[in-house]
Amino acid sequence: MLLKEIKNIFHKELDGSYDKAEVDSFFYLLIEHYLGLERFVLALQPNLTINKKEEQPLFEALAQLRLHRPIQYIIGKSHFMDMDFSVDGTVLIPRPETEELVRWIIEELDPIKSPVRSKRSTILDIGTGSGCIAVSLAKNLPNYEVHALDVSLGALHTARSNAKANDVDVTFVEIDILDIETSAVNSEDSTIEYDIMVSNPPYVREQEKKDMHKNVIDHEPGLALFVSDENPLKFYEAIATFASKKLKKNGSLYLEINQYLAKETEHLLRKHNLSEIELRKDMFGNFRMMKGVNLKLD
Repeated sequence: MLLKEIKNIFHKELDGSYDKAEVDSFFYLLIEHYLGLERFVLALQPNLTINKKEEQPLFEALAQLRLHRPIQYIIGKSHFMDMDFSVDGTVLIPRPETEELVRWIIEELDPIKSPVRSKRSTILDIGTGSGCIAVSLAKNLPNYEVHALDVSLGALHTARSNAKANDVDVTFVEIDILDIETSAVNSEDSTIEYDIMVSNPPYVREQEKKDMHKNVIDHEPGLALFVSDENPLKFYEAIATFASKKLKKNGSLYLEINQYLAKETEHLLRKHNLSEIELRKDMFGNFRMMKGVNLKLD
């Protein structure tokens, strides 16, 4: 079949559910992934034909797209911070807003701007998921030792694979931040403190589901996304409690937050003696990132 005919089929089947530009993007990602063809191939070879074997994965992917399965899960990877990360249904797909959070941390900890740090300087990523935050920080901040926690064994398996694929060392541990007071992080080395903590925890309230796309609700792990309407900041409470004890003096906590709960999140951090609160907007103009500093006394 002519490749351009398959592209037309994609539009016929998907234009009612997606923007045309998005359907184009799906098609070109798939032919690059499965056939090794660049997106401009049809401009150069408008009559390019592929065989039945080559057609099969494209039509299988089309069937999944009709069911709103995310393209990243279909091809098994997502691009983040100039790296490829394996993703599957056990982890969230990395978002551009999270990349902004990572870039903020790297900018402030840039080894060119900051003094050389000891090997004991550490970063802790809480709720690592695919490992996109931890791996990106390890890649860009080689003077820091990076640790990462998650409650999901499936997520940790994916994160470890991503660390290996991107040639960085990250220490991954299975821990639920909600139970961290009795966890190995405390018992294994009660003296360890962190220079930096970062987290993109679950923060979408159940009431906000109605505004979300089906590809997110039906396919991405709810465990990593949703919290109850009654206690939407429970993860932030646990993280701030832990940070107040385990952040070094002048250490910083960076968070991705729910834009509708910025004031409440700031109040929570201040309650746990985190100061110098800084709130930033993402590329879409939403309050999405927050930083607090532990100014505890020696």
